[in-house]
Amino acid sequence: MREEDNEQLGGGVRLGDILVQKGLITHKQLEEALQNQKEKGEPLGEILIEDFNVPHRAVYMALSNQLGMDFVEIDPFDEIDLSVLQMVPEHFARRFTIMPLTIKEDVLQVAVTDDFDLAALDSLENNSGSTVEPFLAQRSALEEAIDQQYGRLSSLESELSDLVLEETDEEPEEESAFELESEALDAPVVRFVNLLLHQAIEKNASDLHIEPRKNSVEVRVRIDGVLHQLTPPTKSMFPAVLSRIKILSGLDIGERRLPQDGKCSIEKKDIDIRVSTLPTIYGEKVVMRLLDKSNLMLGLAKLGFDTRQQEAFENSLRSPQGIILNTGPTGSGKTTTLYSGLNYVRSGAKNIVTVEYPVEYELEGINQIQVKSKIGFTFAAALRSILRQDPDIVMVGEIRDLETAQIAVRAALTGHLVLSTLHTNNAVATVNRLADMGIKPYMLASCLDIIMAQRLVRRICGRCKEPVDVARPVRENAGINPDVELYKGAGCNKCLGTGYSGRVGIYELMKVTKPLAEAITSGIPENELLHLAKKEGMITLGECGIRKVEQGLTTLEEVMAYAD
Repeated sequence: MREEDNEQLGGGVRLGDILVQKGLITHKQLEEALQNQKEKGEPLGEILIEDFNVPHRAVYMALSNQLGMDFVEIDPFDEIDLSVLQMVPEHFARRFTIMPLTIKEDVLQVAVTDDFDLAALDSLENNSGSTVEPFLAQRSALEEAIDQQYGRLSSLESELSDLVLEETDEEPEEESAFELESEALDAPVVRFVNLLLHQAIEKNASDLHIEPRKNSVEVRVRIDGVLHQLTPPTKSMFPAVLSRIKILSGLDIGERRLPQDGKCSIEKKDIDIRVSTLPTIYGEKVVMRLLDKSNLMLGLAKLGFDTRQQEAFENSLRSPQGIILNTGPTGSGKTTTLYSGLNYVRSGAKNIVTVEYPVEYELEGINQIQVKSKIGFTFAAALRSILRQDPDIVMVGEIRDLETAQIAVRAALTGHLVLSTLHTNNAVATVNRLADMGIKPYMLASCLDIIMAQRLVRRICGRCKEPVDVARPVRENAGINPDVELYKGAGCNKCLGTGYSGRVGIYELMKVTKPLAEAITSGIPENELLHLAKKEGMITLGECGIRKVEQGLTTLEEVMAYAD
C-alpha cells in the first residue's frame, strides 16, 4: 500500500499528518517528502526514513496502527526454522515480499510490507493449510532477511543435490558396508550431518531424532521437552547419513539388525553426544542425546533451587557420609543436578567414583564406571568393587533393586557420601519405596540425609515476555500473591512461537532432621510424614513452582502440568 500524495490509509488519519502531530517532521519536510515521492515513485514511509532520517520504528508503528496489524522488527540473520521456511516457496516469498516467521498452534505467522497483496495471503493460507497471520515489517530488513534465509536453504539443497537420486516406491537395494562407508565420507553427507548437529546445538536441543518412514525420512529435535521438525535428508540419502553418524560414534555400519549404542563429542562446544540406533520396519532409527557439559559449570544457583534448598544441598554435599537421593520421572534433570553437585565438591582432595549406565557426562578428576549387565557387571557388582577403591564420594546412577539399595545404605553407614536417583513421584514417597524394596526403616533413618524430587518447567522467553492478566479466583486457588505481576511469552522467532525458551528446575527437598528420622523409624503413614516434613520446613514441588511463577520465570500452566 503506497502513500501516493499522502493518501489516507484504511480511511484513517494520513501518515504524514500523524508524524507531523508527533513532532517527528515539520509541515515543510512533509511537503518536500511528498515532492520526492512523486519523483521517485517510492512509498512515502521509505522516503521519510531514507531522506529525512525519521526513525523507521516510528514510521512503521504509525503504519501498523493504520493497517490494523502488529509491527515486528526483523533481524535478517536471526535464523528461521527450516521446516517453517519451506512452508513458503522462495519464488513466492520474493514475488510478494513475504516471509514466514514461525508457526504457532496451526497459525502461520508471516512478515509482510505495507503494500502487501491480500490475494497472496489467501493463496498462502489455502496452500499451507494453516491460518495466516501477517505482521508488518520494514521493507529493507524484510528483503535482506529473505535473501539470508532462503540463501541458507538453497545452500543446503545445492550441497545435497549430488546425492539425491530419483525417488521410487521400490525397496532400495542393500549396499555393502564398504559402499556405505564410502558414501558416508562424501562432502555433502558430512556437511548435512554437521549442519543437523549445528542446528540442534544452536537451538539448545536435548535430543536429535532421525526416523525413516515408508517413503521419506523425518528429522526432529527436542527443545525444552517438545519435538520440532527440521529439514530431513532424502530417503535415498538416509543410509549414507546413518553410516556417517555410526562412523562418528564408533558403531558397526554393517550391523543393521540389532540396536547399537555409541558416543562421540564436539570438543569446541564441550558437548558429549550419546548415540542409539534401533531397527524399525523401514530402517534404523537413530537418536542422538546432546549433553552440554557447560550446563554443569553454571553453579547450583542456576538450576532453580530456592535459597534455603540450595544451602541445605550444599551442606549435605560437604558431609562426610550419608545418602543424597534425587527422584523424579525420566527426563526431569535428576542426573544433571547430581553431576552439578559433584562438580561443586570436585577437588584433588577427594576420591569421587561414579557407576552409571550409560555414563552421561565425562568430567575430569572423577573416576567413572559404566556397568555391563550382559557380562554380570551390574550396579551392585560395580558398587561392591568401588567400595574397595577407598572412595570418599560415590554416585550410583540409579537404585534399581534391593541389592544395590543395601550396598548403598551400608556404604553410607560406613563413612561414605552416596548420591543416587530413584523413580518416585515425590520426596516423601521415596521412604516407602525403599521400605517396600526391603530396607529396614531404622537403617533408612540412620543414613538418609536429603531426599529431593524435581521437575523441569519451561522458562518464559525473555525476548517476547509480556504481562498477563490472571483472574483473582485463579490466583487465590493457586496460592499466588494477588499483587504480583505475572507474565507469559507472546511467541517469537527465538522461541519458535511457543513463548518459552529454556527450562528451570522446581525442587522439593526434604532434609531428614531428627524428628523426621524418628518418624521414619516408627513407620508413620505417608500423609503424616508429609505433614511433618512441611512443618520441618520442606517446600513442596507445587509451592516451589508457584514461587517461580511469582518470580516471572514460568507460567501457572507449566507448573500445573508438571508439579502435580
